[in-house]
Amino acid sequence: MKIIIVGAGQVGGTLAENLVGENNDISVVDVDGEKLRELQDKMDLQVVTGQGGHPDVLKSAGAEDADMVIAVTSDDATNMITCQICSSLFNTPKKIARIRSNQILKYSEQLFHKKHIPVDHIIAPEELVTRDIARLIDYPGALQVLEFANGKVSLVAVKAYYGGLLVGHALSTLRDHIPNVDTRVAAIYRNGKPIRPLGTTVIEADDEVFFIAASIHIRAVMNELQKLESAYKRIMIAGGGNIGAGLARILEKNHQVKLIERSPKRAEQLTSELNDTLVFAGDSSDQELLTEENIDQFDIFIAVTNDDEANIMSSLLAKKLGVRKTMVLIQRDAYIDLVHGSTIDIAISPQQATISALLTHVRRGAIDNVYSLRGGAAEAIEIVAKGDEKSSKVVGRAIKNIKLPPGATIGAVVRGHEVLIAHSNTLIHEEDHVILFLVNKRYISDIEKLFQVSAIYF
Repeated sequence: MKIIIVGAGQVGGTLAENLVGENNDISVVDVDGEKLRELQDKMDLQVVTGQGGHPDVLKSAGAEDADMVIAVTSDDATNMITCQICSSLFNTPKKIARIRSNQILKYSEQLFHKKHIPVDHIIAPEELVTRDIARLIDYPGALQVLEFANGKVSLVAVKAYYGGLLVGHALSTLRDHIPNVDTRVAAIYRNGKPIRPLGTTVIEADDEVFFIAASIHIRAVMNELQKLESAYKRIMIAGGGNIGAGLARILEKNHQVKLIERSPKRAEQLTSELNDTLVFAGDSSDQELLTEENIDQFDIFIAVTNDDEANIMSSLLAKKLGVRKTMVLIQRDAYIDLVHGSTIDIAISPQQATISALLTHVRRGAIDNVYSLRGGAAEAIEIVAKGDEKSSKVVGRAIKNIKLPPGATIGAVVRGHEVLIAHSNTLIHEEDHVILFLVNKRYISDIEKLFQVSAIYF
């Protein structure tokens, strides 16, 4: 597939890295020649220095025969005009734009279609991150909560703690502990390295366990791996930008929410916009302010300003002052590695959320969802089985007879409204939504080929 990526920032660079090794012809466009040289030194791709919104620049990048353009610069207007030019001048089949402004997003239905601004898919990073954080609030103790099949089934990452009912026991005993709940452990990471989950595998404390279950059973399975935490009731948010404000709107209905915003003007605006959130103007890394606001009585402190260092420092301070849990928004991948294993409980990467959404539209085949995990090393995907027993390598076959690539696990199958946790004898039917976990995402092309329908299928 020939893909043009406009924007060589963290999102564009990470996306190129994800796609370049998958038999794709990648061109990256950016005004910053230094960033482009850094990418070209690391990867086999074409780079073009110039404005993504200029026709001649896009032509130099190969727009005349490109299959897809992905505009992910930091400027919404550039992303939109790039898609417009690729449609009007080059008839590019698929156009994806990153849009951050709520002022644009609220008119998306009127703006983004062929008659006006021809963008096929919109990626809104702030909305994605807000949704991810809200899910984690719903499931205290979870490190990640990924939904598939319109929320019917979830893949959840948790850390196994001493005292968990399953810790020290083999996975085969899980059914004995919760006989009325069907679940499957899709992956285990021990000391940062993946372990193939077998029935004889013994769960150890500090293991990071990815399990899949019908969403209604998530809490029951979590209780086997760690002492089930009480629900978050009192929440403090640091940062009143799009993410902080959006999160407050969602959470204030069922939680006690306080929000700290550095700008007095923005704080005043949020006070009028939010109904049940207490908004304060101040510095979230001010020890005196946190103490005055009784941070030690809060269940979770969520730092979502646009400054990584401020988020990290205010969260460390809040934890020191007695808050139960901390959650931090971090833009730089290097900082995520830095805080891993520290007193900060959860690090949220907007880049990974954005990459996941982009990959959903880039992957070949009938893929409905993609989640990039473990810093891009692993992936969880939802793919629809097409064809019949003659034209498909998976339809009509039991999972034990499907030749999955190394490290790939089928965790669940969603058939209509029914969630089937995968077992060796589970048969795949046409139109089943198959949920897979790939420990090594370099095998994604093997999965795509496995689910391809042969030419005899009509």
